[in-house]
Amino acid sequence: MSHLIVVLDPISPQRLEQMHGLLPDGFALETVASRDPAEQMAAAKRADFLVTGDLPVDAAMMRAGAAARLKGVHKWGVGYDSIDIDTAREVGIRVMRTTGSNARAVAETAVTLMLSVQRSIVSGHEGMLRGEWLKGAVGPRTFLLTGKTVGLVGLGFIGKNVAKLLRGFDCRILYTKPTKLPADEEREFGVEHADLQTLLRESDVVSLHCALTPETRWMMGKEQFAAMKDGAILINTARGGIVVEEDLADAVESGKLRGAGVDVFATEPPPAGNRLIGLPNVVVTPHIAAQATDNFDATVSRMFENIRRVAAGEPVPEIDHLV
Repeated sequence: MSHLIVVLDPISPQRLEQMHGLLPDGFALETVASRDPAEQMAAAKRADFLVTGDLPVDAAMMRAGAAARLKGVHKWGVGYDSIDIDTAREVGIRVMRTTGSNARAVAETAVTLMLSVQRSIVSGHEGMLRGEWLKGAVGPRTFLLTGKTVGLVGLGFIGKNVAKLLRGFDCRILYTKPTKLPADEEREFGVEHADLQTLLRESDVVSLHCALTPETRWMMGKEQFAAMKDGAILINTARGGIVVEEDLADAVESGKLRGAGVDVFATEPPPAGNRLIGLPNVVVTPHIAAQATDNFDATVSRMFENIRRVAAGEPVPEIDHLV
């Protein structure tokens, strides 16, 4: 008997071919051609397992799938805020993820964004493309990352990898999270615990690495940006819904913040007119922080192994099990 895995996110033919080469025996693989809700619902009704990167799996899809043949939903990545966990639990659908699989990629992107903003890399690059030599104009807007205070909001797999990467820059690293790390772990990662207000007040760079939850939704808005150091920068490689984008745009336009690096948006793709896109010294990328071609096979193989385990009635590793 063949089990059908359907990937909800449109993917390239090259990636699909790679995934076919990694499929376990007894499994078939399809993708959904578009983000159209009707096509997404149809996929839920024909699949044994759904894989989602950015697209939602809501209560209606869970119920429709459970009434047909759906056994599990696998998050391609880590953040599962777009999956209706409560309904999955209610209707008996398993939910999984590949915890930590993208941590290094996201951490490298976060540090890259810090450097891009601090060093005004994009402004200089864009000037060169226009045939302009902006050494005199861009130079005064460049700053070191070395020796700065970096505040990490969240310190899970990704935040810890960011802390490791920042060691080479001799940064003071603050972190905030609900549960303080043991002292030996703080020493291992070179971090100091602080409440959010202290972190905002003392950090030259604030980098977001928390999950999107009811508590963190819109957590970073006008009040928080006002509490940050003058000339600080914000980095968001976590979730767009954590930041009030209009308030961030205001903070950058007013000069309160010197810039930002943004990989994630409240609505993806962001609609035309999003003020963050095109602002000087705001570096934007299309939610690519978790991607790494040389990590693709390992992540997909782990995802497929979790799915195979559910199909065979075997336990999924606790670290990847959600429901």
